[in-house]
Amino acid sequence: MVLRIGGLASGMDIDTLVEQLMTAERVPLDKINQKKTYTEWQRDDYREMNSLLLDLDNTIFNGVAKQASFIKKTVAISNADALSVKNVNSTIDFSGSMKIKELATSATMQSFTASKVTDSSKKLSEFGITSNQTIKISAITKDGVMQDDPYELTITKDDTLDSVIAKINKDSGVTAFFDSKTQRISITAKNTGAIADGPEIMLSDNGGNANKFFNNILGVNSNNDLAADSTVGGGSYGTAGSNAKVEYNGLVITRPSNTFTINGVEFTAKKVTTEAVTFSSTPDVDGILDTITQFVNKYNEAVEKIRAKTTETKYRDYQPLTEAQKKDMSEDEIEKWEKLAKSGTLKNDSILNNVLTKMRSNFSSPVSGTSTYSQLSQIGISTTANYLDGGKLTIDEDKLRAAISADPNAVYELFQKDGATSSEQGIARRLRASLKTAMTDITDKAGKTTSVNNTFTLGKLLNNYSNQITRFEDKLKSLENRYWARFTAMETAINKANSQSTYLTNMFSS
Repeated sequence: MVLRIGGLASGMDIDTLVEQLMTAERVPLDKINQKKTYTEWQRDDYREMNSLLLDLDNTIFNGVAKQASFIKKTVAISNADALSVKNVNSTIDFSGSMKIKELATSATMQSFTASKVTDSSKKLSEFGITSNQTIKISAITKDGVMQDDPYELTITKDDTLDSVIAKINKDSGVTAFFDSKTQRISITAKNTGAIADGPEIMLSDNGGNANKFFNNILGVNSNNDLAADSTVGGGSYGTAGSNAKVEYNGLVITRPSNTFTINGVEFTAKKVTTEAVTFSSTPDVDGILDTITQFVNKYNEAVEKIRAKTTETKYRDYQPLTEAQKKDMSEDEIEKWEKLAKSGTLKNDSILNNVLTKMRSNFSSPVSGTSTYSQLSQIGISTTANYLDGGKLTIDEDKLRAAISADPNAVYELFQKDGATSSEQGIARRLRASLKTAMTDITDKAGKTTSVNNTFTLGKLLNNYSNQITRFEDKLKSLENRYWARFTAMETAINKANSQSTYLTNMFSS
């Protein structure tokens, strides 16, 4: 710690003198800080471009690269109240007729007598459950067979019927509810359909003979077949499940659910019909066109932003402001200055220029080995006539609509055809490969928001600047201490001389 004495003896403004000296000494440090700030701007701009490329890649992946985007169908149905038809994965158009003879229903069962539970919110111990017991529930699956492993639940005397029903409804293959007025429980299979050689709902427990949870406490049979058999319980307290029965193009078929899929087409039977319901499909031209348009718009947006960044003017006279410079400027002045200082961080960047060149090549090169279309221009997509657009795309909507209507699968093939070489691959595959290369190169140079500095090029440079700044600040601190030590020594000497002069003057005057 250096003792600092201001200009009390000399009358000099030592603080100002030291500050001015240090300002001159800080010039190299300010330059390093400016380089560090500029590198941070450059890093952030690279990451913004990477996000732009990733956004384009995701648009391609979720759009023109998926076959589902090109098999969208518009389905005409003669009786939509009785039948709904939806394409799932059929790549060809379809048509036919379906007469709905029977709808699928769920198996049910109810208490054959009032249960011992009078209040479903009270503990089961009040109604005869004195120890733990495990209940098991098996039910028909959506495939129309009994589940292999039953649902198991251990109930305790501290449980309530409400809490047990909540767990059953959440996790088992049945839905139950308790009617407090009749004190009876109703159980329904979640899935429709019939099992030919057995019941669709099976219940069991390991309680004693006097307090079995299902039979003695709730008053229900062990399965829905027994519940439905009036000779067992003195009345019918259940129903069997039933399958849907339809006549599809003259063939009678059954399914456990009212919703089923045939040849990639999903049908949902809604009500029984006396006449056949006819249906037919055509390509959903508007839907497919919208997917392609979204891709073209996102591509054009990427091209425009990349070109704007690589051709941005670099103002070399506008360097990042130091903290001292900002103190003498208004917020508006700082904002205008930094806008110019940040300009041109990626001017003529090789990574971005390369990806633009590759993407233009991806579009212009024909796709070999396709069945119908080999170039985008054949389906109405071409580059704009203005070379300043940098290869933006434009759509001839009428031509594209015609191509989609004629063969949507051929349009999909043009985008997503697989192949061993780039020339054999579809446009979307090529683009994604080019984007992946560019994004990897940018990440190697500028990292990600989660990256550690020493894992990418600009981060290592930033670490180097930080180390230089730390060393230089230590150097300046030592230098400032030396300045103060010298001025303090001068002040001490002047003060001593002044004291001696005063003493001599007093001696001669006395």
